[in-house]
Amino acid sequence: MRNYFFALILALLLSGCGFIRSSDSNIAPPIAHKVVNTAYSQIGKKYLSGGTSPATGFDCSGLVWWAYKRNGLQVPRKAVEQAYAGAAISPHNARPGDIVVFRTSHSPNGLHTGLHAGGSMFIHSPRKGSAVRTESMEIPYWGNKLVMVRRVLQ
Repeated sequence: MRNYFFALILALLLSGCGFIRSSDSNIAPPIAHKVVNTAYSQIGKKYLSGGTSPATGFDCSGLVWWAYKRNGLQVPRKAVEQAYAGAAISPHNARPGDIVVFRTSHSPNGLHTGLHAGGSMFIHSPRKGSAVRTESMEIPYWGNKLVMVRRVLQ
């Protein structure tokens, strides 16, 4: 009987029967990577308040809005609206394509948005006189200002 029980347990473990299922909620869908790659294609484009296109430049929320739109997806245009789009996600569960929201004093309503790019990196259009770029959310400036992460792509 003990050998039967051992064989049954071993068979269940080796068969991948689904008794223990790992969570895949933190794996970004392919469209999320496309959105991030679209935003990456704008690295170096200048910042422009109210900007929503490669031809003229981007503000923070304009870049997020444009990257989603180029992939056939809709998100709100303004940072304050992007801060409430989709579902709230713990920063520890952020994945590529999630909208990261920071509290700053350099943007309308004190909010700044960007796209999570994987790991601790995000892509954004920071401020007047700068250009679209990637930065780490772990540097003190951004790490201390991160207020939420929003998932719009399930």
